[in-house]
Amino acid sequence: MLDLIIRNARRAGGDEEPVDMGCREGRIVTVEKNLEAEAAEVFDAKGYLVTAPFVDSHFHMDATLTYGRPRVNQSGTLLEGIALWSEVKPLLDAADIKKRAHQLCRWAAAKGTLAIRSHVDICDPSLLAVEALLEVVEEVKPYIDLQLVAFPQDGFYRDPNAEELLVRALDKGVHVVGGIPHFERSMEDGSRSVTALCELAAERGLMVDMHCDESDDPLSRHVEMLARETTRLGLQGQVAGSHLTSMHSMDNYYVSKLIPLMVEADLNVIANPLINITLQGRHDTYPKRRGMTRVKELAEAGLNVACGHDCVMDPWYSLGSHDMLEVASMGLHVGQMTGQAEMQEMFRSVTVNGAKTLGLDGYGLDVGCHADLVVLQARNEIEAIRLRPARLKVYRRGRLLASAPEQSSTVYWGEEETPVDFMEI
Repeated sequence: MLDLIIRNARRAGGDEEPVDMGCREGRIVTVEKNLEAEAAEVFDAKGYLVTAPFVDSHFHMDATLTYGRPRVNQSGTLLEGIALWSEVKPLLDAADIKKRAHQLCRWAAAKGTLAIRSHVDICDPSLLAVEALLEVVEEVKPYIDLQLVAFPQDGFYRDPNAEELLVRALDKGVHVVGGIPHFERSMEDGSRSVTALCELAAERGLMVDMHCDESDDPLSRHVEMLARETTRLGLQGQVAGSHLTSMHSMDNYYVSKLIPLMVEADLNVIANPLINITLQGRHDTYPKRRGMTRVKELAEAGLNVACGHDCVMDPWYSLGSHDMLEVASMGLHVGQMTGQAEMQEMFRSVTVNGAKTLGLDGYGLDVGCHADLVVLQARNEIEAIRLRPARLKVYRRGRLLASAPEQSSTVYWGEEETPVDFMEI
């Protein structure tokens, strides 16, 4: 007797022929056609796509859903957003942080996003957000894998207390070492911060995820130092460079040197298409730079490229519903990744590539993986990006976590009533 059977499912990344997926005790135990078994719950996917959960590789849970507090970002720029966040922080309390985090996590679950890496600002002597979000990590654990990054928003060296506070945050249980080298007072300080933070991570056996070169300045090249320190310290595969937007402005000759260094270091790359396209290029008139890192070239070089939502209704971004398919769609358009293989890669950027970045165990659709499954009202990955469809069922460890009805419109065309689901014939 099984706990769950999903019948007639098209598995993401698998064959187009539908299969049955059987789950027991929170794991996928069989994948086969015409499964002869009984289960406590049986769902007929009717040939729709089943994927492992979406993964948000880069988010800011402490700031989410604070839009309009105490004012809106009138210029829409990164720097005004940072300044505005400094105005918001004194207004926060633990209950408010936790309430907003739980609301966002429910939005994520409804969209089938069951793993989130969130940066948490440690430049607060009370470490209020750190302690609140560590509680949230435990509270949402039955539903969502929430991973925290110790993020020195005001600069590891620029803020005189950041080094001590970051260590305290790690001691409390924050999972990943973060940084923001391009926000230091000088390029030299930025490079020193990369070295210090990578050494700290190596000493503690932790992963690294740095906001790196989130700038239009082509001379912001801290990712080069990040690659060097990753290789020097033997951290290959454990380090992520987030944003890397300056790569959009770099000349091709330098990039032809940089990408092989990143490959040697086996860096993970995290682009944030919704926010990168919104915040970058603000000083340009025309031609205006897109600002997203070179996703296509980095993926073609063999690097693991994931995508994050980054913000939802906060000082930097006034929109968003935490739909990772919207993120993939924006990345596809901005990166001009419209080939079949490229669109498939963008789907992977918000699923399996993100899982690799976060180091998630038991992720996937094979026998033995966690029964964390999302049924989409689409028949393949490309259709899913095009339609951003209903998440018909979201399962966590084989138990129903969220559901939605199938979506269809009716068109009254002359004497006919025609259902429209926007799928190809």
